Amino acid sequence: MQLGLIGLGKMGGNMAERLRLGGHQVVGFDFNAEAVARLTVSGNVGVSSLDELARKLVGRKAIWMMVPQGAPVDETIAKLVALLNPGDILIDGGNSNYKDSMRRYKEVKAKGFQFVDVGTSGGVWGLKEGYSLMIGGDKEPVEFLRPIFEALAPAADKGWGHVGSSGTGHFVKMVHNGIEYGLMQAYAEGFTILEKKEELDLNLPQIAEIWRHGSVVRSWLLDLTAEALQRNPTLDGLEAYVADSGEGRWTVFEAIDLNVSAPVITESLIRRIRSREENNFTDRMLSIMRNAFGDHELK
Repeated sequence: MQLGLIGLGKMGGNMAERLRLGGHQVVGFDFNAEAVARLTVSGNVGVSSLDELARKLVGRKAIWMMVPQGAPVDETIAKLVALLNPGDILIDGGNSNYKDSMRRYKEVKAKGFQFVDVGTSGGVWGLKEGYSLMIGGDKEPVEFLRPIFEALAPAADKGWGHVGSSGTGHFVKMVHNGIEYGLMQAYAEGFTILEKKEELDLNLPQIAEIWRHGSVVRSWLLDLTAEALQRNPTLDGLEAYVADSGEGRWTVFEAIDLNVSAPVITESLIRRIRSREENNFTDRMLSIMRNAFGDHELK
């Protein structure tokens, strides 16, 4: 098949290459001219504008957007609908809020086009390992795109699926990322306990490697953690600053709305936010309260 792809960064560029290796052709656009050039050199087709992208696509057009969530998606859709034909398909493979995806589906359908939301997981390893794809939208365009999904996934029959109507793909990916927050926090806390037991002189890379095989806590995330610890066992040069891209927050909001207790995911999000506070006021408040009631030492 032929697929238009907007956004050729770390993830989009690798997706384009995996599709090429799977026998498909990608017509790609990015504001970064070097990314477009790399796409062309690899054997796909790089273009310098959305208009050129639409013109290069033959027959029923399918365009996959890998752009930041929010306004950039709406702006890209607004430009594309003027270049497409009825029945053409717009795919949002970024980390959009599922409510935005439901809205965009209605807006796009009203204009005669199809809209599919795809929660995409796999990061920079997707080229080699394949991508986990959680797909929302109408059955017909999803079936039309089946060869694309089968090529991007770890296997034609594994790691991808049509999970429901519009918005469900991004909803499932949102919860997936919330779980990811909790897993990462648990690993981080466990390794910190090991690191703090200085008198035992524990070797963290060795322990991570042991846990990778046969342990009930083994996972791909632990594999990556073990490799990172091998490269930098003491985390030299790193700041204790952890960003979040939104999905964890949205998961917590949904849990509250649904009266679901999700303390692990919630606390992992709070810890990320806490990591960005230098000499944070909260910890200073705790210190002064301990001093006030127990005359504990202030530092």
